[in-house]
Amino acid sequence: MKGIILAGGSGTRLHPLTKICSKQLLPVYDKPMIYYPLSLLMLGGIRDIQIITTPKDVPFFKDLLGDGSHLGINLTYQIQENPNGLPEAFILAEDFIGDDPVIMILGDNLFYGDQFINKHILPAIKSKTPTVFAYTVQDPQRYGVVELGPNKTILSIEEKPENPKSDYALTGLYIFDNNAAEIAKGLKPSKRGEIEIVDMIQHYSDIGNLNVETLGRGVAWLDTGTHESLLGASQYIEIIEKRQGVKIACLEEIAYHLGYITLDQLEELANQYKNGTYGQYLLRYAQKQR
Repeated sequence: MKGIILAGGSGTRLHPLTKICSKQLLPVYDKPMIYYPLSLLMLGGIRDIQIITTPKDVPFFKDLLGDGSHLGINLTYQIQENPNGLPEAFILAEDFIGDDPVIMILGDNLFYGDQFINKHILPAIKSKTPTVFAYTVQDPQRYGVVELGPNKTILSIEEKPENPKSDYALTGLYIFDNNAAEIAKGLKPSKRGEIEIVDMIQHYSDIGNLNVETLGRGVAWLDTGTHESLLGASQYIEIIEKRQGVKIACLEEIAYHLGYITLDQLEELANQYKNGTYGQYLLRYAQKQR
């Protein structure tokens, strides 16, 4: 399975913060935002990952993450000239996807939960069934909304409805088969002038090939698209990390845990950040593994 992180767009809701850099490069507590979706894909066993972003931001992502080899993964980059809707990512990544199924996560989405990976992500990846993830929210009118019937049958899917039929918002995490690019090409732009992810999801639902995974109280889903939600996400991560003494989305630790890099390589990476708390955490972690 291939992985995509969609990190494009202009981030206008976060101006002036995003006037000079991508939203996904902003800090969420002690690390760049993109570390969080990237860590999810890594924990899901995805090693071939493409980051889709704007022409001006590609060099910054490359400076930050390189080709991923230091983490035991393969990172490539694709340019999105203009944000023409989320399904465009599958069209841009068509050659990258090839004959494989694909999991895409939006670069500003953070997920956290004790059993989130084992209970929700790994089974969905293993099944290779097109899957979307739904989460109850107070303000569903801000999101794509899915209405579910008995046994999670889909009754309706709407994009930012004025009168939502459900509290289930569609999160920015999607698993599709290798037909994703072709399906995206066949979508017609909405009144907003974009092709909509809800139309793509509706297509899979119409042909009876879609699973909706509902995320319960044990999972936190954070969307960092506004100043308030960005601050809230940072505070949430800070509280968890300080309370438990562990780091969330620590890419080097994850790479070692998965067996992608050796302990010596981990220590070498940690020493690059030894003057800060991130590097000091990695050095302490490495010492415990000796």
